Amino acid sequence: MTQDNSNYWADSIQVLEWLEPVRKRPWMYIGSTDERWLHHLVWEIVDNSIDEAMAGHCDTIIVKLWVDGSCLVEDNGRWIPTWVHSKTWKSSLETILTVLHAWGKFGWGGYKVSGWLHWVWASVVNALSTKLEATVYREWKIFFHSYERWVPVWDIQTIWKSSKTWTIIKFWPDWEIFKATTTFVYKTILDRLRQQAYLTKWITLIINDERTWEKYKFYFEWWIKSYVHFLNKTEEPIWDIFYIEKEKNDVFVEVSMQFNKEYSNNIISFVNNIHTPEWWTHMVWFRTALTRTINKYARDKGILKEKDQNLTNEDVVEWLTAVISVKVIDPQFEWQTKAKLGTAEVRWAVDSVFSEKLLEFLEENPSTARSIIEKVFLAAKARLAARAARDTIIRKWALEWMTLPGKLADCSSRKPENSELYIVEWDSAWGSAKQWRNREIQAILPLRWKILNTEQARIDRIFWNQEIKNLIIALWTSVWETFDISKLRYHRIVIMTDADVDGAHIRTLLLTFFFRYLRWVIDGWYLYIAQPPLYKLTKWKNSWYVYSDEEKEKVIAENDISWENIQRYKWLWEMNPEQLWETTMDPDKRKMYRVTVEDAKKADEIFKILMWDEVAPRRRFIQSRAKSVKNLDI
Repeated sequence: MTQDNSNYWADSIQVLEWLEPVRKRPWMYIGSTDERWLHHLVWEIVDNSIDEAMAGHCDTIIVKLWVDGSCLVEDNGRWIPTWVHSKTWKSSLETILTVLHAWGKFGWGGYKVSGWLHWVWASVVNALSTKLEATVYREWKIFFHSYERWVPVWDIQTIWKSSKTWTIIKFWPDWEIFKATTTFVYKTILDRLRQQAYLTKWITLIINDERTWEKYKFYFEWWIKSYVHFLNKTEEPIWDIFYIEKEKNDVFVEVSMQFNKEYSNNIISFVNNIHTPEWWTHMVWFRTALTRTINKYARDKGILKEKDQNLTNEDVVEWLTAVISVKVIDPQFEWQTKAKLGTAEVRWAVDSVFSEKLLEFLEENPSTARSIIEKVFLAAKARLAARAARDTIIRKWALEWMTLPGKLADCSSRKPENSELYIVEWDSAWGSAKQWRNREIQAILPLRWKILNTEQARIDRIFWNQEIKNLIIALWTSVWETFDISKLRYHRIVIMTDADVDGAHIRTLLLTFFFRYLRWVIDGWYLYIAQPPLYKLTKWKNSWYVYSDEEKEKVIAENDISWENIQRYKWLWEMNPEQLWETTMDPDKRKMYRVTVEDAKKADEIFKILMWDEVAPRRRFIQSRAKSVKNLDI
């Protein structure tokens, strides 16, 4: 898909409109102004470099995080044109950084395949930054341009001579826009770059955190096949990784997948390297082609009898890890979030390419095919048994739905957007939290015991568990087919456990349950983890609450605090009610961590390693982390 760049000049940039509205209504362009969307600024610049790589003009991308709060993205792709644009009478560099909807054309020396409209959102990044610097290496010269809140500081400068072809964008997020935080999270960017390295052939991606001197470099020879291997690192596969790539009707389809012996159901899709989490078009047709092909093979070989019902999508994907990547000209995404794809041609390409190669694979590997189908049959039987159990549970719960759990100390507010539910350990923070909460908006639900391990237990045992039943009834959303997120009684659900091994275990059990059975609560950003302090430091009449060992050492050094005044909070009940309110429950002072799907999934993976029957993964996990343990509670 490499394009000739001979016509990629100043007028390859099309102009659509101007910039001031972005600062007035930033949520219209990036979704919100919290931490998640702060990082969206990085993606917008990195995606432009990825577009260069997909077009065959770039093989190295570097992201640097600086101590002054800025982020720098550089690539060795084609430079941005710097000549005067015929419509704006400004340089094309200034045009794409100050004019909303100025973009690099598809075709005509531009981009056959792009994640979006190339450079179209660079101006949005500029508009939401206190400062932005652009450096372009081209034709033996270096061009430099600087902006302050999107206004150019001066004309483009020619500052040096160089033989490189390079583009560098450095920007400082505007604290007036991103009031919650302007600090980039290294791991968030690291994970995104790793994902892009899997999806882009022959590309090297590097992240340097100049704040901590951390550095990581990604390069994968087998692309999404390597991605499936990474996703399945804690699974026991049935067979080797399936991989197919083919272009059909200007749609490039790439699929890699692997069935596992245990439940996984981890399917990820991309269009032009953009993650499409809501499963649209290509995902629907991938699942349809997968199920139809397995049904056809099973019937042709007599494995599926005439009296048997066809296997469903739900049965087939239950044991599957898969990555689907399609590349298409002019993708029709659903607005700037790029979450859905509406291009009709994609479905036919995915269906025909994938089903043809999968059937061929099954015919050539009969023993593997039989193992897969046996696993899928097992899922079908479990589905029917689970449905019967669900019906029984829902019928027997019917009379209980109208009555909230007796141990729930509910709040008086009936507005979910204002209401909070704290899930606490019965023998720890229950009494203090109940006594000092804000009764108008804060409800408290105690857990008498650790909830059931929902990773391994049968579905009937899970939902007869009293603690799980109390939690579901308190939330009021129901479960399975009757689940309704609009009925959620609290828009902030807070897990508050002790800072010891038991507390961490309870927290992981709850995260696993939400991830498996109430995923929509996490998707809606309603689930949080309370962050109580680990220590209270006292000197004379002054006191400090600190939340990590590093912070403790810093406060001790700065204030010359002696060790015998230091109080360690291993359990929440060690705080008096007023302290618990002040440090962990007061909306004006507390610290809370919002749980993402990635967090819950990671907890689920770790839980598998630590709690399942396989010894080897558990041994590796413990050995690799043993040296980093500072304080071990036994």
